[in-house]
Amino acid sequence: MDSRNLSLVVDFVLKGLPCTEKLQVPLLLFLSIIYTSTLVGNVLIIGVVKGTTALHTPMYFFLANLSFLDICLSSVTLPRLLGNILSTKMIPFSGCVCQLYFFHFLASAECFLYTVMAYDRYAAICRPLHYGSLMSWRVSMCLAFGSWLAGSLHSITHTVLTFHLPFCKSNVIDYFFCDIIPVLKLACADTSLNKTMILANIASISLSCFILILISYIHIIVAIIRIKTADGRNKAFSTCVSHVTVVTLFYAPCVFTYMRPDSGSSIDMVAAVFYTLITPSLNPIIYSLRNKEVKESLKKILH
Repeated sequence: MDSRNLSLVVDFVLKGLPCTEKLQVPLLLFLSIIYTSTLVGNVLIIGVVKGTTALHTPMYFFLANLSFLDICLSSVTLPRLLGNILSTKMIPFSGCVCQLYFFHFLASAECFLYTVMAYDRYAAICRPLHYGSLMSWRVSMCLAFGSWLAGSLHSITHTVLTFHLPFCKSNVIDYFFCDIIPVLKLACADTSLNKTMILANIASISLSCFILILISYIHIIVAIIRIKTADGRNKAFSTCVSHVTVVTLFYAPCVFTYMRPDSGSSIDMVAAVFYTLITPSLNPIIYSLRNKEVKESLKKILH
C-alpha cells in the first residue's frame, strides 16, 4: 500500500465489554469489588509471608511473588476497564503500547512462575533429602528473577512485532484492553508473521510450561501414593491442591485464547475476563482456604 494513503493513528478507542450499556452501574460495582478484593487479598498474602518467620521458605517466597504479579496484572487492565465503562474509551497510542507490553510481561512471568512453583513442590515431596540444596535461597532467587526476565523478553518481542506495523483501517479496538490479536486486526499490512509468532511463542510457551507442570505432578502423585501414613499423604496433598487449582484457572482460558489467533468470538472475551480479572482475585482465597499454615498466620496477624 502506498505510504501516502496511510493515516497515522494517534489514539485508539477501546470498545470494552459487549452488551453492557444497560448494566453500567452493576458492572461498575462488580468490577470495583473484584479489584478491591484482588488488592486486599494479595496484599494480605504478601504481608503474611513477610511477617511470619515460619513462612520464610521458597514455597511461600514464590507465593508472595505470585501475589505481587496478580496485583500488577489486575492494575494493568481493570482501572482502564472501569474508566471505559464511565465513557473514557480513548487510549493514547503510547498507552496502548505500554498496556500490551506490561500485560504480556506480567502474564508470561506468572506462567513461568507457576512452573517454578511446581518444581519446588516436586523437590519438596520427591527429593526431600536434597531439598535444601535443590531449592536454596540463591536458587530460589535465581528462579524468581528468571521468571520475571523471561516474561519481559517474551513481551518485548511481541510488542515490537505488533507496533512496528502501520495502522490505517480503523482505531477502534474491539476488546476491553490492548491485546495482540485485537490490535493486529487494525493493521494494514501482512500479519502472518505475527500470528505465527503467537502460535510458536505464546501458545508453545504456555503448553510447554503446562506439560512441565503436569510431569512434575505425575511424579508428585506417585510419591504421595508411596507415603505410608495417612497424615503424611494428606499434608503432601494439601500443599499441591491449591497450586493445581490456580494453574488450571490460569492456563485453560489462556491457551484457549492464544491457540486460535484468527478467532474473534465473544467466548475469547469471556476467557480473557476470567484469567485477567477473576483469577487474580481468587488466588488469595484458594491459597488461604487450602493452606493451614497461611490460615493460622493470617488469623494471628488479623488478631
